[in-house]
Amino acid sequence: MISPNDVLRSLRYSLNLKDADVVDLFALTGLTVTTEQVVCWLAKDDAANFASCSHLVLAHFLDGLIIQRRGLPQGKTYEAPDKKIFLSNNMVLKKLRIAFELQEDEMLAILESAGLPVSKQELGALFRKEGHHNYRECGDQFLRNFLRGLTLKLRK
Repeated sequence: MISPNDVLRSLRYSLNLKDADVVDLFALTGLTVTTEQVVCWLAKDDAANFASCSHLVLAHFLDGLIIQRRGLPQGKTYEAPDKKIFLSNNMVLKKLRIAFELQEDEMLAILESAGLPVSKQELGALFRKEGHHNYRECGDQFLRNFLRGLTLKLRK
Protein backbone atom coordinates (compact mmCIF):
# COMPACT_ATOMS: atom_id res chain seq x y z
CA MET A 1 0.00 0.00 0.00
CA ILE A 2 1.29 3.42 -0.95
CA SER A 3 1.49 5.54 2.17
CA PRO A 4 -1.43 7.90 2.75
CA ASN A 5 1.14 10.73 2.88
CA ASP A 6 2.31 9.93 -0.67
CA VAL A 7 -1.26 9.91 -2.00
CA LEU A 8 -2.02 13.19 -0.22
CA ARG A 9 1.16 14.82 -1.59
CA SER A 10 0.48 13.62 -5.11
CA LEU A 11 -3.11 14.84 -5.16
CA ARG A 12 -2.21 18.18 -3.64
CA TYR A 13 0.35 18.69 -6.41
CA SER A 14 -1.99 17.40 -9.15
CA LEU A 15 -4.75 19.78 -8.11
CA ASN A 16 -2.37 22.65 -7.33
CA LEU A 17 -3.92 23.06 -3.87
CA LYS A 18 -2.67 25.44 -1.22
CA ASP A 19 -2.51 24.27 2.40
CA ALA A 20 -5.68 26.24 3.18
CA ASP A 21 -7.48 24.47 0.30
CA VAL A 22 -6.55 21.11 1.80
CA VAL A 23 -7.90 22.24 5.19
CA ASP A 24 -11.15 23.26 3.45
CA LEU A 25 -11.50 19.81 1.84
CA PHE A 26 -11.28 18.19 5.26
CA ALA A 27 -13.87 20.63 6.59
CA LEU A 28 -16.37 19.39 4.00
CA THR A 29 -16.38 16.05 5.84
CA GLY A 30 -16.59 17.62 9.28
CA LEU A 31 -12.98 16.85 10.15
CA THR A 32 -11.20 19.83 11.64
CA VAL A 33 -7.49 19.96 10.84
CA THR A 34 -5.00 22.78 11.12
CA THR A 35 -2.69 24.15 8.48
CA GLU A 36 0.20 22.98 10.66
CA GLN A 37 -1.08 19.39 10.56
CA VAL A 38 -1.41 19.58 6.77
CA VAL A 39 2.15 20.92 6.44
CA CYS A 40 3.45 18.00 8.54
CA TRP A 41 1.52 15.42 6.47
CA LEU A 42 2.87 16.93 3.26
CA ALA A 43 6.47 17.12 4.50
CA LYS A 44 9.08 14.73 3.08
CA ASP A 45 9.40 11.49 5.03
CA ASP A 46 12.85 12.42 6.34
CA ALA A 47 11.92 16.01 7.32
CA ALA A 48 12.02 17.01 10.98
CA ASN A 49 8.36 18.10 10.93
CA PHE A 50 7.05 14.96 9.14
CA ALA A 51 3.92 13.39 10.61
CA SER A 52 2.37 10.17 9.39
CA CYS A 53 -1.06 10.56 7.83
CA SER A 54 -3.54 7.86 8.85
CA HIS A 55 -5.86 5.97 6.55
CA LEU A 56 -8.77 7.69 8.30
CA VAL A 57 -7.34 11.11 7.46
CA LEU A 58 -6.79 10.11 3.82
CA ALA A 59 -10.36 8.75 3.64
CA HIS A 60 -11.67 12.11 4.87
CA PHE A 61 -9.52 13.93 2.29
CA LEU A 62 -10.74 11.75 -0.59
CA ASP A 63 -14.35 12.07 0.59
CA GLY A 64 -13.91 15.84 0.80
CA LEU A 65 -12.60 15.82 -2.76
CA ILE A 66 -15.68 13.88 -3.88
CA ILE A 67 -18.00 16.30 -2.06
CA GLN A 68 -16.21 19.34 -3.50
CA ARG A 69 -16.22 18.08 -7.07
CA ARG A 70 -19.57 16.25 -7.17
CA GLY A 71 -21.54 17.32 -4.11
CA LEU A 72 -23.53 15.05 -1.85
CA PRO A 73 -26.43 13.09 -3.31
CA GLN A 74 -29.69 14.96 -2.76
CA GLY A 75 -31.22 14.19 0.61
CA LYS A 76 -28.08 12.43 1.88
CA THR A 77 -25.78 13.45 4.69
CA TYR A 78 -22.11 12.61 4.92
CA GLU A 79 -21.27 9.46 6.86
CA ALA A 80 -17.77 9.56 8.31
CA PRO A 81 -15.62 6.48 7.65
CA ASP A 82 -15.04 3.95 10.41
CA LYS A 83 -12.17 5.03 12.64
CA LYS A 84 -10.42 1.70 11.95
CA ILE A 85 -10.59 2.06 8.17
CA PHE A 86 -7.78 0.70 6.03
CA LEU A 87 -7.73 2.13 2.52
CA SER A 88 -6.38 -0.37 0.03
CA ASN A 89 -4.96 0.89 -3.25
CA ASN A 90 -8.16 -0.41 -4.88
CA MET A 91 -10.29 1.77 -2.59
CA VAL A 92 -8.14 4.83 -3.30
CA LEU A 93 -8.49 4.21 -7.03
CA LYS A 94 -12.28 3.85 -6.70
CA LYS A 95 -12.58 7.09 -4.74
CA LEU A 96 -10.47 8.93 -7.33
CA ARG A 97 -12.61 7.53 -10.12
CA ILE A 98 -15.71 8.84 -8.37
CA ALA A 99 -14.22 12.24 -7.53
CA PHE A 100 -13.05 12.94 -11.06
CA GLU A 101 -16.06 11.23 -12.70
CA LEU A 102 -13.73 9.11 -14.81
CA GLN A 103 -15.09 6.70 -17.37
CA GLU A 104 -13.20 3.55 -18.30
CA ASP A 105 -11.73 5.05 -21.47
CA GLU A 106 -10.49 8.11 -19.57
CA MET A 107 -8.80 5.92 -16.97
CA LEU A 108 -7.15 3.84 -19.69
CA ALA A 109 -5.88 7.06 -21.35
CA ILE A 110 -4.52 8.32 -18.01
CA LEU A 111 -2.63 5.09 -17.48
CA GLU A 112 -1.38 5.11 -21.09
CA SER A 113 -0.04 8.67 -20.64
CA ALA A 114 1.91 7.47 -17.59
CA GLY A 115 3.49 4.68 -19.64
CA LEU A 116 1.33 1.85 -18.28
CA PRO A 117 -1.00 0.55 -20.96
CA VAL A 118 -3.59 -1.85 -19.56
CA SER A 119 -6.59 -3.63 -21.03
CA LYS A 120 -10.21 -2.96 -20.13
CA GLN A 121 -10.33 -6.36 -18.44
CA GLU A 122 -7.30 -5.59 -16.26
CA LEU A 123 -8.79 -2.27 -15.24
CA GLY A 124 -12.21 -3.78 -14.57
CA ALA A 125 -10.68 -6.43 -12.30
CA LEU A 126 -9.46 -3.67 -9.98
CA PHE A 127 -13.03 -2.51 -9.38
CA ARG A 128 -14.47 -5.94 -8.65
CA LYS A 129 -15.56 -6.80 -5.15
CA GLU A 130 -12.82 -8.42 -3.11
CA GLY A 131 -13.36 -12.17 -3.19
CA HIS A 132 -14.80 -12.13 -6.73
CA HIS A 133 -12.94 -14.62 -8.91
CA ASN A 134 -11.83 -11.83 -11.30
CA TYR A 135 -10.78 -9.42 -8.51
CA ARG A 136 -7.23 -8.14 -8.80
CA GLU A 137 -5.33 -6.24 -6.15
CA CYS A 138 -4.09 -2.82 -7.22
CA GLY A 139 -0.33 -2.74 -6.79
CA ASP A 140 1.68 0.21 -5.55
CA GLN A 141 3.30 0.81 -8.93
CA PHE A 142 -0.08 0.74 -10.66
CA LEU A 143 -1.50 3.40 -8.30
CA ARG A 144 1.66 5.50 -8.58
CA ASN A 145 1.38 5.40 -12.37
CA PHE A 146 -2.28 6.34 -12.19
CA LEU A 147 -1.49 9.30 -9.93
CA ARG A 148 1.32 10.35 -12.30
CA GLY A 149 -1.04 10.15 -15.29
CA LEU A 150 -3.72 12.06 -13.40
CA THR A 151 -1.19 14.79 -12.68
CA LEU A 152 -0.32 14.98 -16.37
CA LYS A 153 -4.02 15.30 -17.23
CA LEU A 154 -4.83 17.91 -14.60
CA ARG A 155 -1.76 20.11 -14.97
CA LYS A 156 -1.88 20.51 -18.78
